[in-house]
Amino acid sequence: MSAALRLGIAFDLRSDHELADGAPDDLLEEYEPSELTVAAIADALRGAGHEVRLLGGGRRLVAALMDDPPQLVFNLCEGAGGRSREAHAAAVCELLGVPYTGSDPLTLAVTLDKQVAKELVAAAGIPVPRGAVVDPAGFALDGLSFPLLAKPLAEGSSIGIRDASLLRDERGLESVVARLAAHYGQPVLVEEFCPGVEVTVGILGTGAGARVIGVMEIAPAAGDSGDFVYSLEAKRAWRERVRYHVPPRSPSLAQEAERTALAAYRKLACHDVGRVDLRAGSDGRLRFLELNALPGLGPGGDAGLGDLVLLAARSGLAYDALIVAIVDEARARWGI
Repeated sequence: MSAALRLGIAFDLRSDHELADGAPDDLLEEYEPSELTVAAIADALRGAGHEVRLLGGGRRLVAALMDDPPQLVFNLCEGAGGRSREAHAAAVCELLGVPYTGSDPLTLAVTLDKQVAKELVAAAGIPVPRGAVVDPAGFALDGLSFPLLAKPLAEGSSIGIRDASLLRDERGLESVVARLAAHYGQPVLVEEFCPGVEVTVGILGTGAGARVIGVMEIAPAAGDSGDFVYSLEAKRAWRERVRYHVPPRSPSLAQEAERTALAAYRKLACHDVGRVDLRAGSDGRLRFLELNALPGLGPGGDAGLGDLVLLAARSGLAYDALIVAIVDEARARWGI
């Protein structure tokens, strides 16, 4: 058994952030709704013999790290402000010389910007949907074919991705783009919609040691995938609207998903843990949608259930074991 560590958990709560009048109700979706997830992680780590304290995020995190740095930070921080927000906590840790779980600031910033991430993985020969970053003041589709999906450029947790984000013709396109830009204060990514099967792939490790822990197919409860969007509405009503298949119903698709996801994960230089979203195009070939380098770790119940947690559990990796595995990957990488 590995020696116990002094661990600190860095996290953001929704209560730490204010929602302005008129702002969309999903703007704080990335942040933990309560300390239930943090408590579950702390319990898992204490169960493995580690000493754990809660650090919080933002200025509280900076003060805690300067006052009494732990041996390792378990990083859940989503940050605030701009397309590099997810990199803030990791950058502070690096500045102060404190080891942390998960990817480094560059990878965290790159993976939050969906178009930058797509361009990098496409350069490695990984298929991606065609798309364009557009300005609502005036834009051209540059040959893109309907149906299209519009979403904020640099958000996670399906923020800004609604049922109405799927556009089958030009009617409503300008208004949807304008609404997204106004509500989320950032450019809008418009992509050709992939009508095939959607899968998400959980990965642990770094570089050549990275390995898939599970592949999950995300399917509509009714109908086929041709018009299914894993939107915010679908996630909030997942019991009624979504079916999760682990492993996917097609073994060949699962194998392709593993290869594609690992290639993207390694290309983007991820560390310790991540989740890769893929979807099949009309030709049946999987395309990279995005990589979540700070995947949700909600244990279920009032804390919500993260897709990584769900696919891990259905693949035989229990919640506590998943949390401890993330720490073990980080401590091996840092040599602590």
